Order: sequence, then structure tokens, then C-alpha cells
Amino acid sequence: MNDIKLELRLVGNISGYFFIADYQRGYRWKEEVEMLLNDISEIEEGKNYCLQPIVVKKIDDKFELIDGQQRLTTLYLIQKFTKTYRPKIQVKYSISYETRANSKSYLENLDFDSLNEDFHNIDEYFITEAAKIIKHWFEKFNNTDETRYSNDDDAANDIQTKLNSKVHVIWYEVDSTENSTQLFTRLNIGKIPLTNAELVKALFLSRNNGLNDQKQLEIASQWDIIEKELRNDNFWCFITNEKAAKYPTRIELVFDLMAGKQISDRERFRTFFYFSNKVKGESNKADVWQEILRYYQKLKGWYENFEVYHKVGYLIATQAITLERLLHESANKTKSAFQQSLDKKIAQSINYNKDYSELSYKHDGFLIEKLLLLFNVETIRQKHDVFMRFPFERHKKEKWSLEHIHAQHSEGLNKKEAIKEWLVNHKQSLESLHDPTSTPLIQRCDDLLRQLDDPNDKSNTGEIFAPIFAEVISKLSENGEHEEIHSLDNMALLSSSDNSTLSNSTFDVKRNKIIAMDKTIDYVPVCTRRVFLKYYTDSDKNQLHFWGEADRKAYIKNMNEVLKKYLEINQKEIDL
Repeated sequence: MNDIKLELRLVGNISGYFFIADYQRGYRWKEEVEMLLNDISEIEEGKNYCLQPIVVKKIDDKFELIDGQQRLTTLYLIQKFTKTYRPKIQVKYSISYETRANSKSYLENLDFDSLNEDFHNIDEYFITEAAKIIKHWFEKFNNTDETRYSNDDDAANDIQTKLNSKVHVIWYEVDSTENSTQLFTRLNIGKIPLTNAELVKALFLSRNNGLNDQKQLEIASQWDIIEKELRNDNFWCFITNEKAAKYPTRIELVFDLMAGKQISDRERFRTFFYFSNKVKGESNKADVWQEILRYYQKLKGWYENFEVYHKVGYLIATQAITLERLLHESANKTKSAFQQSLDKKIAQSINYNKDYSELSYKHDGFLIEKLLLLFNVETIRQKHDVFMRFPFERHKKEKWSLEHIHAQHSEGLNKKEAIKEWLVNHKQSLESLHDPTSTPLIQRCDDLLRQLDDPNDKSNTGEIFAPIFAEVISKLSENGEHEEIHSLDNMALLSSSDNSTLSNSTFDVKRNKIIAMDKTIDYVPVCTRRVFLKYYTDSDKNQLHFWGEADRKAYIKNMNEVLKKYLEINQKEIDL
């Protein structure tokens, strides 16, 4: 068991003798001092404010301060300054540094009226500088039009009142047998601070918390199982768009969801406060843990349900609704009612204010991308193959873009190597046509390739390439058509690439490239793969080298069939 004492403690109630061992550096805060004062002064009426944990170990009649010395020293200096205005104020604790014999005396005898430059060591310098910042912060209210306080006396009274009644620290007292140096290293050198998850864990697995050993062992075992299951990246990417790196302990996401913590929340320990208050309000901590288990089991149940997995996964991936909101709304619904509500939310997510035929790559890229993602997800869901699921982890780990199925522009083709690769690929497509009229154009491609390989050739490559590009595009387009097409029927989802030769390639070249990608570990969405395999086009209308009108119509027809349920809810249809 973790023999930990954990509680919220008002700054005004911190008492005792703290010493800072020699494995720590000395006091070094500067700009952080003013930031702390600003934060305290801006606490709203009826709100509380909590600082990061103070980690201590009790040794005889004193505390070894393992983490939090910068905060605790600054709070000491602030209270010492406010005492000059309110002499009855008691600073109930003292601090000393093991490496500085007179540090305790220096702090206690610090005179804010005569902050001299007579330093004996670097710690005294930083402590004095912090004292100057504190003094200046309070005294500025006498000389400015600041509206927070009428003068420094008013400011001192407000700050001390808040320290006594609103500002808390998380008091984290470890067992006396804990290795202080190793813990300090983990919290500081290793850059792994105490997290909400660790603090919540301590609520259930600390000493004297009201749970017997058997129950604590059970909770510890269940905790480990949940953590292990959440390390399945597909599960993780199903329930959240957050990067896993943000959650060293992944169960913390479950706690954040339960606590309703928002991404923009400035209160770092909002989740811990939620569970700390919840535990206090319950007569049995085991009941709180059971609530956590039920919450998690619902998430796992959704993940394991083939239908719900795809529908909820899509809604979360497109940020159509938060998982927290979905969980709340599902609480009082039957399974069928919940499924119907998901269908309505999905339909709403693609209920745009314009016809689908009006969507343009240049202006509506996000809307097209969302529609194509749903097309891919639904294509897999409707196959009803439980061994084939849409891979949300691949979708979220890669950067996606809209790819023109058949491109007709040369943007980005301004480097010799890129032009060479484009010419080689398209020359192969021209040759595969077996059309004698293409021979002169193939020869011009060869001539330009030789020029590009000649280091002494000073020709204007761009001027020579431009007409070749236009003719190749015309030759490899249906009926020689070379009009730019930015509409939905010419768009597919593909992982972003810096390879401009692919983005500027005709259908046939892209087809060969994407087939090659599909043979490797590269992930190609199912509908994108089907597009380039001409899956949607009837064989009697199939022409391998082009993406033409018949292909576009077949593509949109299948999109309508797959998305029929949602389009009917919206009373819409996808047209060319």
C-alpha cells in the first residue's frame, strides 16, 4: 500500500519546520513571484485557488520538503511582507536550507525596509530579489491608477485574507521510509510531476482512508487493468482526440471526463478537487470507486460494440460532440434510443448550409473531408465484418488531406528532381496507352529528361515543361478535358505527403502510386483504395487510365447508397 497522507490545506494553516536537503538547488524564482501574486489577487468571489502539491516527509519533529520549495518560500516571503501591515499575522512555518547554515535566520530577519546588497551566497541574492519584487508589487498601487486596490495596505489585507481562506496547497506527505532523493528526481529531474491520476489514486490507496487492505488490493488491481487496456492505442483513439503523450497515466482521461474538466481549464488540479470533494461527500469511498468502474465499463462496452464503435468513433473524431456529453445523454436512454440519437447526431454533422454539389476543395475542404471520413467509416461498418474495424488510431496519428483523384495543375513542380519524377511516371502512363499519336509527346518527355540530366544545359526548364505538362494532362484526361475539378466527385482522403509529384499527377500515375503504397505499411482508406481500383465503376464503362464522367457518377451513387440513412434524415441527396 502507498503510505501517503493527502489533503487540501489552506496556506494560512501550514505550520511546522521545513528543511531542504542538499540534493536540491536553492531558491531561484523571479518572474514567477509576480505571476503568483497576480493569480492570488485575481481569485474571483466564491472561488478557491490551489497551488501545485507540496511533497513532504516527516522526520521526527520536522518536515523534509521534497517538492515545492520555490512555492513555499515565496508564500513565506509574501506573508512576511503582509505582516508589516498586519502585525498580528502569524507565519506559522519556517524554512532552512541544509547547505546554508544561516538560511533560516536570514529568512526570519529579512527587513523589507532595508533590502541591502550584502549577500553571503547565491540563495540570499535570489531571496532578496524576490522580496524586492513583492515589495514593488504592493507599493505600485500607491502610484498608479490600478483599480484592483486603492493602496498597498488594501492589497496586503486582501492577499492575506485570500491566503487564509481561499488559497490551498495539495499536502502530499509520503511515508518516512520513502527515498527522498529518488522521489525528488522523479518529480523534478525526470520532469514527471504529480498528476491528477496519482493524487486520485492516493485518495483510495493512502493510509487511514477508511478502506481495508483487501479492498485496497482490489482497487489497485482494477486500476492496473484499466491502465493496461487504455494503452491499446485503438481504444484510446476511439474515445479521444488527445495525444497519448499528454497523459502519462492514461486512466486520468477517465477521471477528467467524469470531472467535466475542459481543455481550456487553467486549474491544473480540477480533477483532483472533484474527486476529493466527492470522497468527502460519500460515506463509503468504495462506492466512489464503483462509480468510476461503471463509467469506465460503459466506455469499454461502447468500444466492444461494433455498431457503437464506428458511430461514436466518427462523432469524436470530427468533434461533433464530446464524449462526456454522449455519456451524459446516454444515461437514461435504451440501447435502441441511444442508437437513434447517434444517427441523428451523425446526420446533423453533415447537414451543411449548401448543396453537396456546391462544395469546393478551395472553400469547403473541412466539410468535404468530414463527409469522406463518414463515407469510409460507414463503408466498413456496413460490411458487418467484426474482424474489420475502421482504424481510428491510424486516422488520428497521421496528417490527412484531400487528394484530387485526377489532378490538372502543376503547383509545386518547380524543382528539377520533382519535374524529372513527374515526367518519368507520366511517360510510363503514355506508353501504356499504346497510342501511336502519343509517340511525339513521349519523345519530348525524353528530350526534357536528358536536358535535366545535363549539368551544362542552361535552358529555361519551366518554359519547356509547361506545354508538355498541359499536353500530357490533356492526353491522360477523358476527351482531352483539362478543366480544373475541385468538387466532391474528384476528391479522396489520403495521408498528407510532401511529394508534389503525387499531388500533381493524373489518375493513372496516382493509381500506380497508391497501389504501391497499399502493398506496404502505408495506410490507404478503404474508399480511396476502391476509387483507384475502379471498384465503383461498371466494367462496361471502365477505362483504366482516366477518371471520367462515368467514374464520378458511380462514385457519387455509391456515396448516396452508403450514407442513405443520414441523408434521408436531412432530406438531402448528393448530386454531381
